[in-house]
Amino acid sequence: MEISEAQKLVDDWIKKYGVRYYNELTNMAILTEEVGEVARIMARRYGEQSEKESDKQKKLDDEIADVLFVLICIANQTGINLDEALRKNLEKKTDRDSERHLNNEKLK
Repeated sequence: MEISEAQKLVDDWIKKYGVRYYNELTNMAILTEEVGEVARIMARRYGEQSEKESDKQKKLDDEIADVLFVLICIANQTGINLDEALRKNLEKKTDRDSERHLNNEKLK
């Protein structure tokens, strides 16, 4: 699936089931909550914190998908084409970092 297809799927879902997009600030708060849920799983499942019994049924893929959904909502409501934005971002990173990481002794 292209990212633009995902953007259309989310937009169609919002129009059919979500009534309308939450405003941008509300979506930013929701994004922060969702990233926090990913961080909780990462810290407990892959990090050094112990995992509570109530956290063990939480699925990382589902929580990451929640983050992606809200990011797509924000992109849609602010007119961002994520296919184009990601392509440009990768070009920027390539121009800036093409040698830096290869020459980083910490990464060897």
